[in-house]
Amino acid sequence: MWTEVDLIDWAALRHNYGSAEDVPGLLRRCAGPNPEEAERAADDLLNHLFHQGGWICSAAPAALPFLLRLAATPDVPSRRALLELVSRLAFEAVRVAEKWVDPDWPSAWERALPEVLVLLDVPDPEIRRAAADVIGSCRSPGELTLPALLRRWQAEDDPATRLDLVLALGHAALQEPAGEHGPGVRTLLRGLLDAPEAQIRLAAVHAIAPADPALPAQQLGLLLEAVRDPSVELWQHTSAVETGVQGVHHWTAALLTGPSPAFSLGLLEDHPDVEQRIGGLARAGGLLAQWHSPTTALLPRLVARLDDPAAEVRFRAAELLACLGPEASAHADEVAARIGDTGARTTRKRETVAEAAVWALARMNDPRCVPGLIDAAAHPRPGFASNSAHYPSADWHHAVLPALHEVVGHLPAHAGLLLPMICDRLVPATDDHVLSSYCQVLADWGPAAEGAVPQLLGLLEDDRTWTAAAGALAGIGRAGNGAAELLLARSAGGAEHTELAAWAYWKVGGEPGPALEALGRTVAGKGFPRPALQMLADLGTHAAHHEDRLRTMTSDPEPWTRVEAAHALWAVTGDTESSVPALMTAIRGLAEGTWLPVMLPAVRYLARIGRAARPAAELLRGVPTLDQRLRSSGGWRGFVQDESMRSALRELLAACD
Repeated sequence: MWTEVDLIDWAALRHNYGSAEDVPGLLRRCAGPNPEEAERAADDLLNHLFHQGGWICSAAPAALPFLLRLAATPDVPSRRALLELVSRLAFEAVRVAEKWVDPDWPSAWERALPEVLVLLDVPDPEIRRAAADVIGSCRSPGELTLPALLRRWQAEDDPATRLDLVLALGHAALQEPAGEHGPGVRTLLRGLLDAPEAQIRLAAVHAIAPADPALPAQQLGLLLEAVRDPSVELWQHTSAVETGVQGVHHWTAALLTGPSPAFSLGLLEDHPDVEQRIGGLARAGGLLAQWHSPTTALLPRLVARLDDPAAEVRFRAAELLACLGPEASAHADEVAARIGDTGARTTRKRETVAEAAVWALARMNDPRCVPGLIDAAAHPRPGFASNSAHYPSADWHHAVLPALHEVVGHLPAHAGLLLPMICDRLVPATDDHVLSSYCQVLADWGPAAEGAVPQLLGLLEDDRTWTAAAGALAGIGRAGNGAAELLLARSAGGAEHTELAAWAYWKVGGEPGPALEALGRTVAGKGFPRPALQMLADLGTHAAHHEDRLRTMTSDPEPWTRVEAAHALWAVTGDTESSVPALMTAIRGLAEGTWLPVMLPAVRYLARIGRAARPAAELLRGVPTLDQRLRSSGGWRGFVQDESMRSALRELLAACD
């Protein structure tokens, strides 16, 4: 084998990190006697040849026969990992467009398939399972794969391998809708719906569902019985799924499209296994993250889990109630009962149930959260983070807490009680991010944060902290006019951030001249950043001499620039003929349920414009009735995005009616 490996010009081939000249060495390390070293080499090969997918590199077809030869060798310690790499490559080759597949791959795979089929009969069940998974990932004709799979099925006695074989049979049958074996396999799979083993029945539904999408909903009882049965742990030992309770819940829920809560309600029924109860809440979170309508049915079940014996379950229940926020406010008393719950998760941050309860009460705007927040600030611990975190939108839910400043930011109605806590955190702040975060909270609170002005004046004198303080004072407005002289001094000359100081000077009650001068220099330079456009909009008619530049920017290819320029143009000139169409370019997808972050300010600006934005209101009139959540983020942030967008839409429709 190694002679054949050395005959290939690997340097002429490419993988995800460039030249493939390192592949022979990695292959040799995979065959080495040290299991840990062999596994590391297999991981490196996975990273080099597959990485995050998206293409089949030229090194992959060259490496394929050697990957399979090593996998067929009993004393190669990394053979299972090498088959996983083959499975990923086989799946990616049929998933991506043809132009991203190296031309040598199809013929290399055709030659390799017989070697994969041979692996179905090796003594090691782990390798048999991996071979079945490879077959279930490829698109080879069923006439080539089904006979071998059927022979293996008839002989197989390993329970986990039988699950992989059922899934592979379902996939292979799809590749042969007619022919000698397809009908018989479909009959076999249908018969397995009545098999004595719960997980075989579950595997059969998964195997049949691609050809019969209505089947999972018809077999809801079967699905729930299987995923809640103790034997569900068998899937951890398969190659195709290889996951625990929560993973099987998620995998199976994907068969049931749409907002129906029936599957999640079944998972939320009481169960002696804590992992099952956690999985039920995880699935409920995934459903609620996508849809509004399940809330009514699921809410009582979430509240009931606040009394669960397991801290992780109580935490997740409270965290989901926090995500729902105003929709769950009728249950604030039940949440408040958990304020003293010190039960902690087993995560690195060890978040407590009490912290999740405080967060939930904050989202409900309930004053009972305030003492907990003050205590959290006085006794910092990692539950509430100091920094923000963002998660992508997905069909599962990230059960995490926000940063403390993000919790506080939701509570302008309780500013009087919380200001001392914020001021205490401003004075000793050595972390610039913490300082700027709390200053942003004060800016968002506006005049309600007037009590923080003395501390902000002190920060304004410090070269390290003055920019954060200036932003906060600008948000507070005229109540911060004691900072006018300091801000005016900061705006003089050509120092960095002079436009911020000059704009803040205007916002606290100063004259517009310094801001116009500083922003004029920004306009004359390269680019025109969003903050500068927002400042110009604040200056209104004072910035009228920038009309031509703003009008040009309403056609900018970058959506954020276009939106901010259109708003500034309207604020400066009152022009709606140019600004409204420019803003509408950012929101057209919203009518179909597409949500991008730039859409929220666009809708808010259109609401400010009022009746002249009626075309936008007509376009978006049906959006508030959409069941799906309007979000681009995962976790709690997606729920807040949805609420903010719907609130902005209501304002737009009211302004145009």
